[in-house]
Amino acid sequence: MSTTRPYPPGDRGPEPSGASGMSETAASGVPPASSGGRQVRSVRLEGESGVVPLARDFTREALYAWGWLPAATADRRAAAEDVLLVVSELVTNACLHAEGPDELFLACDNKVIRVEVSDRGNGQPAPRTPHRAGRPGGHGMFIVQRLCLDWGVVRTPGAAGKTVWAELGAPA
Repeated sequence: MSTTRPYPPGDRGPEPSGASGMSETAASGVPPASSGGRQVRSVRLEGESGVVPLARDFTREALYAWGWLPAATADRRAAAEDVLLVVSELVTNACLHAEGPDELFLACDNKVIRVEVSDRGNGQPAPRTPHRAGRPGGHGMFIVQRLCLDWGVVRTPGAAGKTVWAELGAPA
């Protein structure tokens, strides 16, 4: 697992077909964009109140639009709940450790859903080590690490803030 990656937000790096990156985003309230089977949505969170429930509701709407919900099986329902939990953890971390989130970006294709939360913070998220399951707090990035295929942080040189991203496998 990486905690940093040399690719910009929205780019999972080279794929076997040679295709990579996301070129389109949809603003909140605009129907999702689609690019070769990839659908994307984003919402500005900067200055909003109640950003964690707002982010979860926005994500839930995207999951319905993308066919993850309503879930026909327990596995599909669990996959959707994992996405909602990861969104909650990343947005909460931005609230607690990074002056609040600026934007939530979601991208979905047939294999992976990618969650990105941008903020103005300088910190470096990391799972608490050693992880102590019985102690309160500090479990957010441990949860993200356990649920996701990969996660990391992307920074733009010369700009404040970062984007924390996580990728989860699409349900079968």
